[in-house]
Amino acid sequence: MILHGYWRSGTSYRTRIALNLKGVAYEQSAYDLRAGAQNGADYRALNPQMLVPTLEVNGTLLTQSPAILEWLEERYPEPALLPQDMSERATVRAMAALIGCDVHPLGNLRVLGQLRTQFGADSAAVKQWTARWIGDGFAALETLIGRHGGRFAFGDMPTLVECYLVPQLYSAERFSIDVSPYPRLLAVANAARALPEVEAAHPDRQPDADPQ
Repeated sequence: MILHGYWRSGTSYRTRIALNLKGVAYEQSAYDLRAGAQNGADYRALNPQMLVPTLEVNGTLLTQSPAILEWLEERYPEPALLPQDMSERATVRAMAALIGCDVHPLGNLRVLGQLRTQFGADSAAVKQWTARWIGDGFAALETLIGRHGGRFAFGDMPTLVECYLVPQLYSAERFSIDVSPYPRLLAVANAARALPEVEAAHPDRQPDADPQ
């Protein structure tokens, strides 16, 4: 199994977390998004959308991190990242999608690059844009964690929510966004980050990470 990705990509990060929580062994193949490596013919052959990650499994190519995480849940059902109850599974998926669908896409590399090149946004404007969407998403998730959370965002075991939340918090911290208004969110994210499997997925611990 080979994970084609990039150390600082949020979608690659969430996939590493899921793989690690499932205890699945994998190799990594790195593509530096800053250098446009994902646009080369070799990666285009793996993923015609030229986005990371791609999970290669015995010749099968899986793309789009939500689909990859669902595949992992079906292929490796233990430990479960979704509850047994159907309604609870829908709630966890909704909490994850809040980040995966409504926050992360607005702050990824190609969107921020477009803001800079097409619309002339400077660093302050880019930070303001990012803070707006992260803030909206985190505020909603803070409420949902208040309803459903325990030690983690939904109950007392890590779920798909942590796979999405931890990378998004990393992005917020990179942009120096104030996350103090979300104490419940911070508490469950820090509980997740303390897990060895999640710690091992951190961008700085990846083989292609920039030197510290």
